[in-house]
Amino acid sequence: MWDIEGREYIDMCCAHGAALLGHAHPAIDEALRQAIGLGYVNSFETEYHEQLARKICECIPCAERVRFCSSGSEATLHLIRACRAYTGREKIIRFEGHFHGYHELIYIGGHPPAATVADNRSKPYIESAGIPEEFAEFVIPIPYNDPELLTEAISEHGDETALVILEPVNYNCGCIKPQPGYLELLRQLTKEAGIILFFDEIQSAFRKSRGGAQEDFGVIPDVCTIGKALGGGLPLSAFCGKAEIMDMFQPAGPVQHSGTFNAHLVPILAGLAFVNEAGKPEFYAHLQELETRFHEGMDRIIKMHNLNMIVPHHGARFSILLGRRTPALRYEDTFCHSKELMLNLIKGWWERGVYFHDYGGSAVHHGYCIQHTREDMDTVLNVLEDVLKDLKHLL
Repeated sequence: MWDIEGREYIDMCCAHGAALLGHAHPAIDEALRQAIGLGYVNSFETEYHEQLARKICECIPCAERVRFCSSGSEATLHLIRACRAYTGREKIIRFEGHFHGYHELIYIGGHPPAATVADNRSKPYIESAGIPEEFAEFVIPIPYNDPELLTEAISEHGDETALVILEPVNYNCGCIKPQPGYLELLRQLTKEAGIILFFDEIQSAFRKSRGGAQEDFGVIPDVCTIGKALGGGLPLSAFCGKAEIMDMFQPAGPVQHSGTFNAHLVPILAGLAFVNEAGKPEFYAHLQELETRFHEGMDRIIKMHNLNMIVPHHGARFSILLGRRTPALRYEDTFCHSKELMLNLIKGWWERGVYFHDYGGSAVHHGYCIQHTREDMDTVLNVLEDVLKDLKHLL
């Protein structure tokens, strides 16, 4: 991509994960041309909606029904409502460090300041002004990858909990992956307690496989949200799951979900193009090659220069976590990360033609796309190494 002065950059943000096809992919260009002949805003279901819904049900393990919307925040909001209606319960168990959108139902207890983490579990931290304190009464935050506290929370609150929601891979905080057996325990406990298991795969869907994290780890939730990459760069998300839960939505059930721009034809066509591209044999083979090349290179750089950092990853998305040499297991494990140093690294990389989004310097997520090449990865590695060497004394 290029800035307003014409300087060229290799993009390692990729629209926060939405541009898994890169920018101006030919298949998306063709979908937009098709839309010109069909009309932009018609608010009718078409054969293309059915085709995309069917393809999602074929590749996402838990998907028996699918509904479309524009953003990840919309997707979690509507699906949480259906989970509550289905169970007749109101509370939500969520994990610290995980992100599920900006609405009042769930923008609580996810990222408390370091000084308030202990209090977060008894008085969930409200993450934005304008959210009434009363909403926090419905949220139960717990740390990720802690079997004992998970078991305790479900034992204590199971009969009033509608759902447990999580990012299977916590891309939004150090790319924290589940420890062996943790998702299996979560699946067992929620099933026993009659709680809906909710995978928020807005970020992880299509990142490593067509089936998302539920395919990658072999644990199937009751419902999930998918998005980011789904629209091929256009605003499209979806929520899906077991038929009996999804049938809580009107007209089959009593839960409202509607909107003029839900399942807008243009992003539906782009989504169909994306899913077709992702189904090609070379698609994930190429992403896997990029993943191997980049992360083997990063591991070499870290070892060679004895850097106090790690670059955890899952599929075509990764984090840069400063201040530790072993993977983080929970939210508190990322407090070692220096935002100031991260911003200095990003500035150095940007000056040398590699773009990383700064996210305020946090240990969040970066990535690459199907249009990156092996040569791009080599260039990025060389640039990263040069700047890391220059700032090694701060690591």
